Amino acid sequence: MKSETKEREDEDVISTPTSERATPRIHHPLASAVYEWLAGRGSIRRLLDLLRQETVGQAAGRVVEIGAGSGRTFPFYDPLRVEQVEAAEPDATMLRYARERLAQARVPIALVQAPAEALPFADAAFDSAVAALVFCSVIDPQKALRELLRVLKPGGSLLLVEHVRAHHRLVAQLQDKLVPLTTRLAGNCHWNRDTERTVTESGFLTRSGRRLERGIQPIIVLHALRPEGLGHP
Repeated sequence: MKSETKEREDEDVISTPTSERATPRIHHPLASAVYEWLAGRGSIRRLLDLLRQETVGQAAGRVVEIGAGSGRTFPFYDPLRVEQVEAAEPDATMLRYARERLAQARVPIALVQAPAEALPFADAAFDSAVAALVFCSVIDPQKALRELLRVLKPGGSLLLVEHVRAHHRLVAQLQDKLVPLTTRLAGNCHWNRDTERTVTESGFLTRSGRRLERGIQPIIVLHALRPEGLGHP
């Protein structure tokens, strides 16, 4: 059983927005454990760490990270560029892993238990937003992107790495067939989402991007901007 001291320590690190306390918490202990194990395996870890470094290394100023997961992005924030990170994650199990990785960060990071679709932050509060392997599993990607438009300053950056829908028709059809399984077993993970298109349709302007064709799980690395003249959603 967790001691009272440990409980108080957890409460100090993980803040819970008042507006979110009445909503059901996301809790996928088995999927989280499997993801954490896979993410630490040899070639997978090396590839994903390179992509995380490429993405997170561009963040600057005040940063919001959505779907922070187990905190594997934390070591890659550059203290010469980043002032502070607010790391939002809805899953209770992932937050426990993330808390253990705070010591690896070189910048101040605050953990917040909140979904990407309902961020407990003021309008235009951040210079950069980071999402690393997140939009496959959020419940409402469009709503999450509208929230990022809201909390980013005009001209602010969205830095994203995500596995996405395949361009090849047969591979995309296979992804569609697997989704009922992956959503149940992998914490609502959708292998068939066209996230790059969703980002564009939400109102972000693509500054740069590249695509890695990796069989059934292509990956995109994207840098998009919040338009200067856009009002808050």
